Amino acid sequence: MNESKIIFLVDDDVKLRRLVAKFLGDQGFVTREFPDGTEVAQALREQEPAVIILDIMLPGESGLEILKRVRQQSAVPVIMLTAKGDDEDRISGLELGADDYLPKPFNPRELVARINAVLRRSQAPRADATDRIEAGGFVLLRKRRSVSRDGQEVELSATEHRLLEALMSLPGTVLSREMLLNYARGKDFGPFDRSIDVHISKLRTKTEQLSGGKRCIKTVWGSGYMFEVDEP
Repeated sequence: MNESKIIFLVDDDVKLRRLVAKFLGDQGFVTREFPDGTEVAQALREQEPAVIILDIMLPGESGLEILKRVRQQSAVPVIMLTAKGDDEDRISGLELGADDYLPKPFNPRELVARINAVLRRSQAPRADATDRIEAGGFVLLRKRRSVSRDGQEVELSATEHRLLEALMSLPGTVLSREMLLNYARGKDFGPFDRSIDVHISKLRTKTEQLSGGKRCIKTVWGSGYMFEVDEP
């Protein structure tokens, strides 16, 4: 089976799962349905899907707890389903490594658009043949979707990887929120989408973990963000 077309859908609403699975099937995807997170870890060991669609409000273990366990196993793109207007859950999901979110109720066509967007970010071929970007002592590995320094390595989510790729490709250059969002998530997001700050915060935590606490992603107030490197 083509794993680039497999979707894991974790939601306790049977009718919603069937509706989404049918719609995704019409778009060429194969959906594996899960009513909760009990079997997700084992399923991930058996095969890695293209995307996981994960509801936050689940009986027993919450979607956020499941996301934590998923991130211990895999960097597979995750789209969280959240209650409409629940910013706290949305931000928590992004902080834990989710790549995107979609509030309920949603249009299945928008879900497909977001699936395709995260697939483009995680699978799109690069124009150049270089598998690594180096800046400030950090090495971004494109195929492994990780960043390393001094022999230590941490995994990145698809969105974190694209953001760091943009920043490290232009060290010392200020990139606006709009530029970063367009690069990492597509043009459906405007310059005032604050989720960019959550992803940058996650990237700072991971890069500071590798650099012994030194901050290399600098906020330029009113302008955007910059990957800062030491002067020679």
